[in-house]
Order: sequence, then structure tokens, then C-alpha cells
Amino acid sequence: MRALIAFAALALGGVRAPAQATPAASRPSNSNPPAPAVPPGAGAVAQPQKQAPDTVLQREIADRRAAGDTYLPDADNFTVGNRTIAAKTRVDGPIAVAHGNLDVFGTVDGDVVTLGGDVRIHNGARVTGNAFAAGGSVVIDGGVVEGQQRAIALSRPTLPTLPRIHARPLSTWESVKLVIAWFALLTIIGLGVMVFAEGNLEGVVLALERGFARSFWLGLAGQVVMLPALLVLVAALAITLIGVLLVPFAVVAYVIAAAGLVTLGFLAVARLTGGALASDRGTTSPRGVHLRALIIGLVAYLGIWLVAAVFTWSPLVGAILRGVAVAITWVAATVGLGAALASRAGTQRPGAGSAQKAGADELAWQTPTPVSGVAAATRKVKVGASG
Repeated sequence: MRALIAFAALALGGVRAPAQATPAASRPSNSNPPAPAVPPGAGAVAQPQKQAPDTVLQREIADRRAAGDTYLPDADNFTVGNRTIAAKTRVDGPIAVAHGNLDVFGTVDGDVVTLGGDVRIHNGARVTGNAFAAGGSVVIDGGVVEGQQRAIALSRPTLPTLPRIHARPLSTWESVKLVIAWFALLTIIGLGVMVFAEGNLEGVVLALERGFARSFWLGLAGQVVMLPALLVLVAALAITLIGVLLVPFAVVAYVIAAAGLVTLGFLAVARLTGGALASDRGTTSPRGVHLRALIIGLVAYLGIWLVAAVFTWSPLVGAILRGVAVAITWVAATVGLGAALASRAGTQRPGAGSAQKAGADELAWQTPTPVSGVAAATRKVKVGASG
């Protein structure tokens, strides 16, 4: 009997085993087992996105403490965002809020601190400790703060800044090369003027010879009215629609014309100065004489700048010599501008009209046709006494 019972129990166990194993066999082999149950709230602490703000806050507090704000409590005491202490409540401090405002209507036993927000102590509120606001303000709106009140301005995060590039003064050799470059440029322009506009240059030189002082004052007046004249020109063009379109071209043309007059006048002054310093020996053609005078004049004026460039190493002496060079160059440019204006860029030569009229009067007797109101038959001829 006992053997029969044992056999029956063994048979029943063999039948139940497959039934229990069936769910396990029906589950796919590559499926993961279910995650263990997590108590409510535990998952929020374990998530890394919740820890990141704490890490940032800890670093921010450490930086502020290193900067001298030792009153800041540890990051565990901070809450992020706005916070309110309700009326008729009493809490223990420190109460710290990061990136938000703290409104106190009740009582705080200790300090209240905000990082990037305001501390507002409302009517009926009381703080037994200190009230600090880093990057905000401490506002007392009827409440009481028994300790210290302090608002600290937060310094912005230090950004990498590019190194400042300071203008380095030119060295002696660089200054000398600059003067040589200007001499070469003016020489090339002078040669071009003598080839293509020698008559204009001659007219400006004649205006200089006839009135140096008059040319100076006229050039000074031209410098004074140069900018207002440009403004008047722009305003006159801006009246009409077509004129508005022409304003940029008019401005460029005006600047080029002004620069051309100044350059032409300065070259005329340089040629006149060089003619006074040079002699006519060894030169047969008038153009050669004028060219040599122009080169000598440019050397004379730019030589002053060259001397100033040589003394660049000495701040005091170099500054004095540069001042002298600027004064002399300005006087020469002003006189040249006045002569260019007086002669209309060398197109009107002083005395040219009277000379032509005198020549016409001298030749009037050679024709039977009355010229200049004098008839040939009635022209008086001086006869020398023969005794």
C-alpha cells in the first residue's frame, strides 16, 4: 500500500512539473526580466537629469565662495525656483533659494539667502538672521530683518576674450620707408601732371607768383567751406528723385576733385620752391627746368618728414619735428589750394586776357578793316625828328 501511494505521488509530481514550466518556456529567450519594483520617489533621486542641476549649483556656489561670498550655505539647503514662507508659520533657517525669489510672510529662525533672485520680507514677516541676495535685491516690505541686509551683484561668467591689439608705433625704419613711399607717389603724380596737364600746373604757379598771401587766405577759406559745400550739394541733389540716385556719385566726384585741387596746388608750391632753390645750369629745355625744380621742391618738403622719421626713436624730438613738418606741409597745401582755386585749377592765367587784347591792338593797323574801333587811315604814326 505504501508503495502504491508513493508511486501515485510521483506520478502527480511528474504531471505538475510541465504545467509549471510552460510559462517559462513560452517566454522568449532574449527578453529581459522585469525590473524590480522601485519605491515611489526613489526613481526621481536616481535619475541623472535631476542630479545635473545640483552639480551645477554646487559648482556655482563653490565659485561664489571662492570669490568671497562665504555666507552661501551648502547646496543641500537650496531649492530651485520661487519659494514662499506662508504667514503665521515658523521655519528654521537657513532658507536658501537658487534662481528664484523668496517671499517671506511668516517667521524664519536663521538666515535667508537667494542666488539669482530677490528676498522680499512682507508685512508681518520676521527674519531673525541675515538676509542676503546674490544677484538680486533685499526688499523690506513691512517686515523685519534682525540681522544684516546685503544685496550682492553677481559677476557674469568669465568668457574667453581675445587679446587686445594695441597699435604699435612705427619703428624708425618703417617711418623712413613711409616717407620714401610718399615721395615716390608724389613724384609719379608730378610726372603725370607735367605730361598731361603742364598748362594747368603752369597756371597755378603763375597764381602763386602774383599773390602768395592772397592764395593762403583763399586756400584757408576753401578748407573751411569744403565740408559745408559738400552738404549743400547733397541736400540740393536730394530734392529730386533722380538727384537722390546721383548722391553717391556726386560725393565721390567731389572728393576726387578736392583731392585733385590740393595735390595740384601742392605740386605747384613744390615746383616754385624748387625753382627758387635750383639753378638753370645744364638744362636747355624749359620742361627740364620745371621737372628739376619739381623734384627739388618735393625733396625739400619731404626731407623735413624724413628728418622727423629718423628721430622716431626719440619721443620728444620726434614729436617736435613731426609738428614742424605738419605745420610746413599744411601751409604749403593751403597756399597751393588757394592758388588752384584762384586760377580755376590752372585754366585761367592772370593777365592772359589783357595780353591778348594788347596784341590785337598792336596788329590793328595792319589791316584796312577797322579793328578795335581804330581805322587804319586815321592811325597816328610817330615820326622821328630828322632835323
